[in-house]
Amino acid sequence: MLNFLRSGQSAPRPSLSDVLQQVSEGKMLLIDVREVAEAKASGIAEGARLIPLSLLPLKCDPRQPGCELPQGVPVAVYCASGGRSGMAADTLARMGYGEVTNLGGLRDLAAGGCKVVAL
Repeated sequence: MLNFLRSGQSAPRPSLSDVLQQVSEGKMLLIDVREVAEAKASGIAEGARLIPLSLLPLKCDPRQPGCELPQGVPVAVYCASGGRSGMAADTLARMGYGEVTNLGGLRDLAAGGCKVVAL
């Protein structure tokens, strides 16, 4: 059961295999928005960066110095079940990130063939 949700764009959402391919090629950023303790307990998707939802406005606002995400690069987000990643996708879209995809939860990614690695 893959729960793919799209925020901010009307273009067709990419498949999980497309997302993973783009992440591996450096053409898309993959962000885990769970808390650090959660990621340590269950691991993160291979190639993902951990930026908890609570820190997105501090670390990802392109109008602020020290923004950690480049503009113009597609972003995919996930959390434990899809709720927080939906909020993260909306937040990133409001900050000006044009292509943001909510991948749902880590279990969805693992079920779709994404490798989970220790943090």
